[in-house]
Amino acid sequence: MQDRKTWLKTMIVDFLETDANRMGEKFGAEKMWDTPVVGFASGADDIFNQYKSTEICGIEHWTPAEAFAKAYPDSNASTDELTVVSWILPQTEKTKASLRAETWPSERWSRSRIFGECINEALREYMVSTLRNAGYDVIAPVLLPEWTRLENPRQVITSKWSERHIAHAAGLGTFGFCDGLITPVGKAHRLGSIVIRLKVEPDKRPYKDIHAYCLFYTKGTCLACIKRCTPGALTKEGHNKLKCRAFLRGPSTEYNKEKFGLDGYGCGMCQTGVPCESGIPKQ
Repeated sequence: MQDRKTWLKTMIVDFLETDANRMGEKFGAEKMWDTPVVGFASGADDIFNQYKSTEICGIEHWTPAEAFAKAYPDSNASTDELTVVSWILPQTEKTKASLRAETWPSERWSRSRIFGECINEALREYMVSTLRNAGYDVIAPVLLPEWTRLENPRQVITSKWSERHIAHAAGLGTFGFCDGLITPVGKAHRLGSIVIRLKVEPDKRPYKDIHAYCLFYTKGTCLACIKRCTPGALTKEGHNKLKCRAFLRGPSTEYNKEKFGLDGYGCGMCQTGVPCESGIPKQ
C-alpha cells in the first residue's frame, strides 16, 4: 500500500503522462509540461492566516478551511484535517529555449500559456473527480464559482486563492524580484492545487524568508529580469503590475494573433534567460 503522499503524487504524475499533456498542432505528441513537482501543507498552518494581511494577499484571500467550506458548508472539518496539495508544472527545455532567444513571445511559450493552463485546469478537475469517487471530500479552490481575482493597494493584482502563495506555503519556492515563484525547477512553470479532507504529513519549508531564493533580495545582485522585460514593467523601483497587465492584454495578445493565430496572451520573458530560469540560483 502506497503512503498518502506517494499516492497523491503518483496521481498527478500519471495524469501528465497521458495524451492530455500534449503541445498539439504542429508540435504533435510532444509534452506540454515536464515532470511535475508536488508539495503538501497542513490546513492548520498559520501562514494561511498571514496571507490575509494587506501586505501579502489581503483579507479576502481564503484559508484552506474557508475555501473548503464553500463546497462543504456543513462538513465541520477542522483545519488540521485538511491538506493542501500543490504542484508545479515545469516548462520543457525546448519551450524555455524558444523564449530565451526572443524579445517577444515565442509560439511554444504562448501555446503553453493559452492551452497549457487548460491542461492544468483539467488536472484540477481530474484530481477532484477521482478523489471524490474514492470517497474523499476535496476541492480545487480556483474552480469554485466564488473564486475571483482581486486588487489591493499593495499587491495591485491578486486573487482569493493565489497559487503562487499556496505553493510557497507547501515548501515549493520563494518569490523573485519580478514576483514569479523561484522553485527547485526554476521560475518557468504553471501552478495548481487542491484541498482535501485527509491528513497528510506536511512538507517543511526549507526557507524562512519569502524572497530567500532571489539573488537581488539576498545579495543585492542580479536583476537580470529587468533586462528581459519587453514592456519595461520591471525597473529598479520594482514591478509595475498594471504596466505588465496592459502589455499582456494589448500588444502581447495582438502579437500572438497576428504572428501565430493564437487567441490569448503570452510573455514570460522574466522567467527565461535569467539565473533562476531552471532552478534555485547559487547564493
